[in-house]
Amino acid sequence: MAPSLVRLRSGPLRGRTGRGVSIAVIDSGAHPGHPHLGLLAGGIALTSDGNAHDDLTDRLGHGTAVTAAIQEKAPGARVHVARVFHDELATSARTLAKAIDWAGERGCRVANLSLGTPRQSRIEVLQPVVDRAVERGTLVIAAYSHEGQLQLPGSLPGALGVCLDWDLSRHEIRIGRRVLYASGYPRPIPGVPPTRNLNGISFAVANATGMVALALELFPEARGRADTLAALEALAAA
Repeated sequence: MAPSLVRLRSGPLRGRTGRGVSIAVIDSGAHPGHPHLGLLAGGIALTSDGNAHDDLTDRLGHGTAVTAAIQEKAPGARVHVARVFHDELATSARTLAKAIDWAGERGCRVANLSLGTPRQSRIEVLQPVVDRAVERGTLVIAAYSHEGQLQLPGSLPGALGVCLDWDLSRHEIRIGRRVLYASGYPRPIPGVPPTRNLNGISFAVANATGMVALALELFPEARGRADTLAALEALAAA
């Protein structure tokens, strides 16, 4: 059987922008004024000890690149920023849980987590918050595996996991039984070879989120992983 592929500029997706879909990007914030970023709907910053503040400035570049990859595909989506990384790409499971809860309370349809942890001890913190997100209608999209290790929260029941597929273009995704496959390349930077730019599972997640936003525009009633995969399968068949 041929793989189920959904391409950005083909069939029902042609001309779609993700309008009406709200996305929380849980990462290192966003760099205001970056040429690859569109309008943002504000957000929150959370320190590792759980305190909140309003400095969303990205000083690592990761969150900006992730957001740009999403907005490239879904420029009409309403993007909220939850900054959980500050001086390094590391935070606590409880801070991630607070950010996911914030996304659900804000009514976001999707929470993009271009990250993951292989530490199974974090299940006791992360599974309940994924369950709450499902109840609120927020789909958590995150890395399913990395270098052969399952990642949390992307491999948890209720979350939609993403795997790397370097053979895919940035403008298509492949649909698996319970995961999506996507390219690990972000938006290109003029004059910088793709292999020297940021790349990897983070951007596979972002590319998948952008495509999911387009599907949710077409299927506004879709809720949860099963509905989203079914919507994508319908698009692939079309």
